[in-house]
Amino acid sequence: MPQYYCSLLSSCALVLLSLTTQAQDSLPAPAASTSLDCTHPFGLDSYMELVYSITDDRGKPAGTIRQRVVSLGSQTNKKKTITTNTALVKSGLYDVKNRLIRMQDLTYGCRQDTTFTDGMSEIEFKNMSSFRDRRLAYAPVGLAWPNQPTVGSMLPNGGVSVQVSSSAVDIAQVNTTVRRRRIVSGPAPLVTPAGTFQCYKVESEREASMAPREDMVMRTRTRVIDYYSPTVGIVKTEVYNKNGKLAETRLLTARNAGNQP
Repeated sequence: MPQYYCSLLSSCALVLLSLTTQAQDSLPAPAASTSLDCTHPFGLDSYMELVYSITDDRGKPAGTIRQRVVSLGSQTNKKKTITTNTALVKSGLYDVKNRLIRMQDLTYGCRQDTTFTDGMSEIEFKNMSSFRDRRLAYAPVGLAWPNQPTVGSMLPNGGVSVQVSSSAVDIAQVNTTVRRRRIVSGPAPLVTPAGTFQCYKVESEREASMAPREDMVMRTRTRVIDYYSPTVGIVKTEVYNKNGKLAETRLLTARNAGNQP
């Protein structure tokens, strides 16, 4: 498998846990208490499978995302005062003929009153296609999703930076940042083939950039709307292009209980 298709599971898990501390500190104060099981981020259990359908700007099928929970775990900080529970997930992107396009290892985490998705999931793979034989150093920042959301709250930035280099020199910096994240409404019921979920609507801006040198940066920006349930995770995502037109939709279509293979 090409290097840029993988997140290097163990190292990225450690990076996610260290970098989400800053995001956690900047989250707004929680609203009324909600009973959630943080030992299972987004309610994920061993071998559970999530299936998302992808449709294009015309509403036609464009592929499928299948995610399977590999294992659950936990880590404690050096002072042993805070525990972060994790779910390691295999995420595969398939085309309309169910052929595998790429596979990623992702780490979801839950600490105190916040769940985090892996910043590695934000990689713009088309920006990485010309760097197959280069050294890639990933620096992901998890995206924080409060377990007790407050409408109107701003959420911390997240995403991933990739330093591309050879054995001698740095070649490029490839970044994807999700910013200006705001909870605009909710909760409201969202009906899907996987069930009906009480979801919050989160609007954000996603910027993908590639800098082959300091004085040259190529950027693309899209508007993203996520519908998420604190107990289930991301239920629906809408991506809008620079002209404000709906370009892609991802919808949770199945949430299957885990069966050990």
